[in-house]
Amino acid sequence: MTGKVRNGMALVRPPGHHSMRSAANGFCVFNNVAIAARYAKQKYGLKRVLIVDWDIHHGQGVQFCFEDDPSVLCFSWHRYEHQKFWPQLRESEYDNVGKEKGAGFNINVPWNKVGMENSDYLSVFCHVLLPVAYEFCPDLVLVCAGFDSAIGDPEGEMCATPDIFAHLTHLLMNLAGGRLCAVLEGGYNLTSLPQSVCQTVQTLLGDPLPQPANLSAPCTSALESLHCVRSAHRPYWSCLKHAADPPPSDISTKRVKLTEVKEEEKTVTEEEKKSPEEKAWPEPPKRVAPPVRSAAVLPSDVACPEGCKRFSSSEDLDPLIVNKLRENFLQDADDDSDALTALSSLISLTEKMNKNEICNGLALVCDVTMAMMCVVQHVAAALSNRVLVVCVGNGKVPSHITEDGKTLVVQISSEDKEEQKCKYYIPVCLKKGCSDMSGFLQAVFGLLLPLGYEYDPDLVLLVRMPDSEVHDSVWQQLTALLQSFAQGHTLVLMQEDEKACVGPTASCLLGDPAPPLERLQAALPEDVEAMERLRHKLQAAWKLLQTTAPETGGGDERQSHAAPV
Repeated sequence: MTGKVRNGMALVRPPGHHSMRSAANGFCVFNNVAIAARYAKQKYGLKRVLIVDWDIHHGQGVQFCFEDDPSVLCFSWHRYEHQKFWPQLRESEYDNVGKEKGAGFNINVPWNKVGMENSDYLSVFCHVLLPVAYEFCPDLVLVCAGFDSAIGDPEGEMCATPDIFAHLTHLLMNLAGGRLCAVLEGGYNLTSLPQSVCQTVQTLLGDPLPQPANLSAPCTSALESLHCVRSAHRPYWSCLKHAADPPPSDISTKRVKLTEVKEEEKTVTEEEKKSPEEKAWPEPPKRVAPPVRSAAVLPSDVACPEGCKRFSSSEDLDPLIVNKLRENFLQDADDDSDALTALSSLISLTEKMNKNEICNGLALVCDVTMAMMCVVQHVAAALSNRVLVVCVGNGKVPSHITEDGKTLVVQISSEDKEEQKCKYYIPVCLKKGCSDMSGFLQAVFGLLLPLGYEYDPDLVLLVRMPDSEVHDSVWQQLTALLQSFAQGHTLVLMQEDEKACVGPTASCLLGDPAPPLERLQAALPEDVEAMERLRHKLQAAWKLLQTTAPETGGGDERQSHAAPV
């Protein structure tokens, strides 16, 4: 809170989240996180604290401490199995939302089956926790970081791999100006526990994130829980006002039929018979930070931000590439030397990012659409890589770049585009355009992040269109969040007259937390309805957009990954 450190992790024993005001419980004596939250409020006058509990057991001690307190938002997911799993409390169910003034400030996500995977965890973050947390706007984030929710744990029996904790940590790091402390809770597998802790710490240190592993569709049971939670909190949060009606009472999240249980017992596979400790998973890949974190392609009259490397094409490009640039983009130019130098530098920068010599970069260019086309064409054709293009603001995006599935374009603007031409061009229209902070962030959490995770690109291209009118603070949040993908390989393109944006953008690319936003108001109802229609239309092709279980077909099957290549 004094600014001496940005974030931290407390490796403490005993753990704390089960302990109550007057009783030790579940190996816990003092409720470390609850005490820290109270202390921070008392000592530093904090108005709002967010507590995120990703331990596999319900931290009932934290819930009981703050259930009537609207200044502390408590989120917990936990193995529940219809109250059969410890601590076997009715209060752990999704409809326990808090009491009196604290109603809506306690979010329980019950897992009613074992075997939850990375996609189930990410789905709950994108569709519940992140939108609510940003609306709440905390001054401090505390994480009850239990890693019994990782694969191989004998208590949790879940299948989420250690690398997912890198992503969960990163998604919380731009709240509260980056003030985040993870506090160790449970974890009983001596392989996945240290792997998961290391993934968390490396992310807090600012290392590039690993590619997310094994992303499939969320399972039916997870979607039922997600549906129930969103419905239960619909009255309390404007970002959930559009959530689906409460589910029927006979879905599996509410009641498990005996016949279904017997049927499941008959069809247990050999893999499922293995104890959790016997499950195998690959060791998380080594996270290698490139020698250069951020590089900038800038006109000579623009100062390069501190910590950022000024980049120009020092190596001669292949003459064939230079000729192609001239043919495709500069045919009509009288004097193409400056433009050719700029485009050549962009191509060289993407090549160095592809080789992991540079992590990310930004460029001021005279024509962002031309620069975008140049990069997409080179990366998709020459390098055979997938590109996620995020366009912020109005402007035409040539439709042919998305035809082969190697480029996914998501454009947020005020223009009501024609019908979506293909699966890989997704226009999001906001009535007030990108200046609408609430609508913009709703599009980011509910559409862009799930799409990005499922598409799993090799490069992210963030394009600030002319006159985008996006708030600087929202732009910085977006820049930071997009580093979840492609191992942080993000290239930001801006028009030459956007010189004032260079410093704030570079700051986020260098790993500084985005400045906190003000508390968000409700998005325009017509925008929310349009986004919901779009999500419904897309969710058959993009499974991470689902927020309710499919109406047909029971069981817990997962549908395959939708990425095209």
